[in-house]
Amino acid sequence: MDQQDNVFLILIFQVMLVAAQTSNEDYSGLQFLTQSWTNKPPNWVGSNPCGSNWDGIHCTNLRITQLDLSYNTGLTGTIPKEIGNLKNLKSLALVGCGFFGPIPDSIGFLKQLTFLALNSNRFNGSVPSSIGNLSNINWLDLSDNELEGPIPVSDDQGQPGLDLLLKAQHFHLGDNKLSGQIPPKLFNSSMILEHVLFSHNQLAGTIPRTLSLVTTVEIVRFDRNGLTGGLPSNFNNLEKLSELYLSDNKFNGSLPDLTAMNSLTYVDMSNNSFTSSDNIPSWVTSLEYLTTVILGDNQLSGTFNISNGYSNSLQLINLQNNAITDYKPGNQKINFDVILTGNPICLENGVSQQSYCQVPEVISSYSTPPNNCSPQTCSNSQISSPNCRCAYPYTGSLVSRALSISNFNTSDYKDIEKSLMDSFRAQNLPVDSVSLSDPMKNSSNDNFQFTLCIFPSQTDRFNRTGVSQIAFVLSNQIYESPEFFYPYFFIGANYRYYEGEPKNSSSGHIGIIVGAVLAVVALLVLAVLAGMYTIHQKRRAQRSKEQNPFVNWEQNNNSGIAPQLKGARWFSFDELRRYTNNFAEANTIGSGGYGQVYQGVLPSGELVAIKHAAKESMQGAVEFKTEIELLSRVHHMNVVSLVGFCFENGEQMLVYEYIPNGSLMDSLSGKSGIWMDWIRRLKVTLGAAKGLSYLHELANPPIIHRDIKSGNILLDSHLNAKVADFGLSKLLVDSDRGHVTTQVKGTMGYLDPEYYMTQLLTEKSDVYSFGVLMLELVTGRRPIEQGKYIVREVMKIIDTSKDLYNLHSILDPTITKSTKPKGIEKFVELALRCVKEYAHERPSMSDVVKEVENIIEIVGINHNSESATTSEVYDVEKGGDVIQPYGNKDFNYSGTFLSAKVEPQ
Repeated sequence: MDQQDNVFLILIFQVMLVAAQTSNEDYSGLQFLTQSWTNKPPNWVGSNPCGSNWDGIHCTNLRITQLDLSYNTGLTGTIPKEIGNLKNLKSLALVGCGFFGPIPDSIGFLKQLTFLALNSNRFNGSVPSSIGNLSNINWLDLSDNELEGPIPVSDDQGQPGLDLLLKAQHFHLGDNKLSGQIPPKLFNSSMILEHVLFSHNQLAGTIPRTLSLVTTVEIVRFDRNGLTGGLPSNFNNLEKLSELYLSDNKFNGSLPDLTAMNSLTYVDMSNNSFTSSDNIPSWVTSLEYLTTVILGDNQLSGTFNISNGYSNSLQLINLQNNAITDYKPGNQKINFDVILTGNPICLENGVSQQSYCQVPEVISSYSTPPNNCSPQTCSNSQISSPNCRCAYPYTGSLVSRALSISNFNTSDYKDIEKSLMDSFRAQNLPVDSVSLSDPMKNSSNDNFQFTLCIFPSQTDRFNRTGVSQIAFVLSNQIYESPEFFYPYFFIGANYRYYEGEPKNSSSGHIGIIVGAVLAVVALLVLAVLAGMYTIHQKRRAQRSKEQNPFVNWEQNNNSGIAPQLKGARWFSFDELRRYTNNFAEANTIGSGGYGQVYQGVLPSGELVAIKHAAKESMQGAVEFKTEIELLSRVHHMNVVSLVGFCFENGEQMLVYEYIPNGSLMDSLSGKSGIWMDWIRRLKVTLGAAKGLSYLHELANPPIIHRDIKSGNILLDSHLNAKVADFGLSKLLVDSDRGHVTTQVKGTMGYLDPEYYMTQLLTEKSDVYSFGVLMLELVTGRRPIEQGKYIVREVMKIIDTSKDLYNLHSILDPTITKSTKPKGIEKFVELALRCVKEYAHERPSMSDVVKEVENIIEIVGINHNSESATTSEVYDVEKGGDVIQPYGNKDFNYSGTFLSAKVEPQ
């Protein structure tokens, strides 16, 4: 049945329906929403949202009371002013979608709202002051957007503001661009706020004394702003305050006295300019419930004395990078971590090896173990659940804004898993089990997060209704997490495995629908029979294609060239076996989770690298074909070329040009023995930038690499840089309109924070990763090293008024030990523009190429000349040994250029 037939039947059904209809006012409001949105839910059809059970719509007495479309990452558009027509709306949740534009003032008409969650989108403009009219609001979450301007408060002319929200317990407005001072009027003694979260904005000035009037506050986050001064003198009035986050500001003066704050469990005031007198204050160790104190990167001095005892709750005291000269632990056994690295005391002879002068690993790995069963070997992208059943789980990131959970243990993970299952069972949801994995602290906002997988019961996949119900429980905070994980939010990934669409009609309409169908069935019966035959034939063809998607590729028997590809050859298994001497161990040049990599020699004498996928890492046939088609589009001197592939006898192999000098990461670490002076680093930067610019602007269609890092930049025999590993790449076709909505993938440290938060992938995500790579080149450091993020470390010490921008302590001594490297300041400036927080502020890769060429001209070399020849690569002493600037390490080329997995288009 074609689309016109479907539309015709829908019109007949709508005309004949006589059952009760949704309020005209509510339906009118929804109509304006659907006109402004793309990729809305597929069952938003007809004129009766309440009667037809539209996804995300909940009704009471035919009035829409809840609208929740969270985690529909493809759902984009603006919110029109007509949303104000939904006057009976009590809950509005649009979390983790692709909405943009301003939040309309008409949202203030929804005076019955108790829950408003618009976080993790791309809303811009100011926070509407009309939100102050929502007198019943309990939960306000506008975080993770691009909102700017001042925090709105009421005035004498009748303008409302957030200070009027006397029933609100949650102000979540972090990760925006709010500016100006925190208005003293924002807080008053009539409020019942519990969470005041304004982290990662551009706020200035001091914390107002009025905050201490809200004695119900439990968590305060003003970290990552530009606040100054000290804490208000009445701050101790916040007797219920358990977590205080003030890091990365400009606070100064004496470290505040928090002695009276007996509920405190977690304090982070690091990276400020707090001072101390002769001793670190006693509250640091004496508060009864305090578990974690982070005061690093301040100006604290004197003695840290805990010889008089400490609280049994303590887990961590971090005082690194201060001016502490003495430490007195006393005679008692210390059962918590103390970190004093970076203080003068750790520079004394014999002290540097003490445990307190080391940085311990805080976050340990975790993955939910199987529930007394043996995990299954699953196929077709299924995953084995904790109950050892293969299924397609609903996945996403479960994120906590309370950082006190960073010292997790196994029982804490179990508590979260149990509480999740308790909530799903209480709501009668079709959930069999849940699993948590990949715990990490997000470097862009310090939030703590897991990957959450939710597995279906009694079947291997969810339907749309099941996913919608799960999303509703998580987005509307119905799930009550353990206190140590609260407040949380969830960002769900697109679910692609629906078992079928829910039926839209209710049982009361069956008679009418049957009558309508009977009226037209005689006209359709022949078409249906013909359609069934056609579908049957298509299914047979599809089954054949799934078994071997290459069946319609007729090889040229002489050349082996696949006609749909541009220059890639179809090799037989026997051919590749001959070229690798039967996959001999002596030909192995790398290995990993994907399988083995072999060096091979073609009959022409050409050297190739052959990736032989292991059975457990093989892709589906269609996905493998997609990867080959993508790689065959790439032809550029600064991009690794695909020579061919093999899909035969149950084997999957990719054949690449052989790159002899390993990866840039090998060279920077000293593993390859290649001396990377400043000129070579500039030429490598230029080559990699040209390759990436080609992928973005000249490949047809454009390709977003999605995993730019030093391990994926290879150096050929002339030290030309080549971009490699397209295992995570995405094509940017015209319909994507400048971005791709996709599950976040990449490598931590290089990952674009805006892409991570919005799941909207653009070329600027590659630009961010390239900026991190540039900082890696000038510092010789990994992006994340000993818990320090290279972008943050450079931004923290850079001073453009000083020589070398004050970067002496962080620059790689290999490039600075002889003479000052020319152009390095402009190089760092360019890198920092590439890692701007917001994508629109970053340059394009073609602009990066031009600026690197300008820097090379400053140095005085021709950027069009060939890179160093092989004979220039090595500085050879007598006897032929390679001089290695980073110490003698055996060279072991890992073959990191080979792809791991490509996501189907």
